[in-house]
Amino acid sequence: MSEFVEVDTAAGRVRGRWRPTTEGPDAPRSAAFLGIPFAEPPVGDLRFAAPVPHAPWEGVRDALEFGATAQRGDQGDTLIPEPSVEGSSTLNVNVFTPDPDAEGLPVLVWIHGGGFTSGSPASPWYDGRAFTRDGVVTVTLSYRLGFEGFGWIEDAPANRGVRDWLLALEWVQQNIAAFGGDPGRVTIAGQSAGGGAVLTLLGMATAQHLFHGVYALSSALTDVAAARSEAFGRALATSAGVEATVAGMSTVDELRLLTLQKRATHLSPQAIASLVDEGLPLGPAVDGDLIVRPTLESLRAGVGADKPLVLGATDDEFTMVFGGAAAKALRWVPRNVLLDRLGLPRGVRAEYLAANADVVRLGKSRLAGRVLTDRMFRVGVLRAADARGDATTWVYRFSWPSGRFGFAEHCLDVPFFFDCLDGPRIENLAGPNPPQQLADEVHAAAVAFVTDGDPGWPRHEGDAGMVRVYDVPSRDVADAYATIRPLRATDSQAM
Repeated sequence: MSEFVEVDTAAGRVRGRWRPTTEGPDAPRSAAFLGIPFAEPPVGDLRFAAPVPHAPWEGVRDALEFGATAQRGDQGDTLIPEPSVEGSSTLNVNVFTPDPDAEGLPVLVWIHGGGFTSGSPASPWYDGRAFTRDGVVTVTLSYRLGFEGFGWIEDAPANRGVRDWLLALEWVQQNIAAFGGDPGRVTIAGQSAGGGAVLTLLGMATAQHLFHGVYALSSALTDVAAARSEAFGRALATSAGVEATVAGMSTVDELRLLTLQKRATHLSPQAIASLVDEGLPLGPAVDGDLIVRPTLESLRAGVGADKPLVLGATDDEFTMVFGGAAAKALRWVPRNVLLDRLGLPRGVRAEYLAANADVVRLGKSRLAGRVLTDRMFRVGVLRAADARGDATTWVYRFSWPSGRFGFAEHCLDVPFFFDCLDGPRIENLAGPNPPQQLADEVHAAAVAFVTDGDPGWPRHEGDAGMVRVYDVPSRDVADAYATIRPLRATDSQAM
């Protein structure tokens, strides 16, 4: 039996590799096609341009290794292992399929997170092995990051990273049938910035033909205001000593631009709460052209209402920010001063503290983490769900406490979603022996949603509706987000 498998795409023939889907001598096989370019390398005249579909090639192109990534260099000890791959052809897709000769299989397209400035589709956690085992074709895609993808330049198209998502999804529509997938059954999913990405796409009227369902994990919506995007772009150009034009920025090499970007976006632990009020400076911007208005406004207007949506967050996304030295420093900060800095309105403070008494008892670092999590993520979950009105929506909470951190931190749900608890560096995030039963449940719900459009618990019906709470055991709970209700009425930040 051949090790390799070939498929014809619109641009040319590609060679992938068969591999066992599970362990054992009689394990079924699936095929992986890695690093297929969907666009020309974004270098030279294309560096700050809209992506251009990749030109056709002659012969058979190997798709056996991950393509180059937009992320550069060693990112250090990040929560998710996301390797960087050198090279200039950074706009690629990876396709994992149960069988290229199949027909009409459901498709999951994954957009990685990383704050729109980092992340990689080459993560071993994003491998589609478990989804292919369960009959789902899986695609992971890359996109331009940071200033290259989202920075304002006077005479360049805005939202270049968003345009990369769109072209990758167009590639899926044109080619996924050749890998056994159904272009009429595409679910887009992502976590953190990737979760924000899929909600952004859900709110774009011009993107509706590219997908049929949305699964958003810990979604971080940016909706950068046009004025802020321009101000940041001009300031970065000034720091580089050039004009904020394509001609000027093109003289700044990639690594220098990255250094300037990191300097301009650095936040100290003391200033991390400003993310809630100001948001990220780099990310999808309301440019009035590609993105015509903030995402929540588009959802309220009914954009994407025909698309089923699952969304949720972990209970303590950013509590780890206040660990270690930060936790020691917080011992000397009066609680009311801390809560002022975190933007918890005084008018609801007593009610909020009472609703979160279990966290209050654990100390100021845990309380600070919960407030930041609620304002950045969990309030946003219900705001997005409510913005859709009667559209088909399901809400979840991921509450299982990590065996390492003792709470459900950012990214903890990702290996459960992909059912890859045997993957590398899982213990760094989840501790020893994370519960496979919970991975079975989270992953099965994702497969059910991608396959049949229903994850298996009651739909969202306002604050008091049922929510799937992922824990051991998991359960469906009415009013499961009750602890953030004080913020719902007063926090004007649309997240």
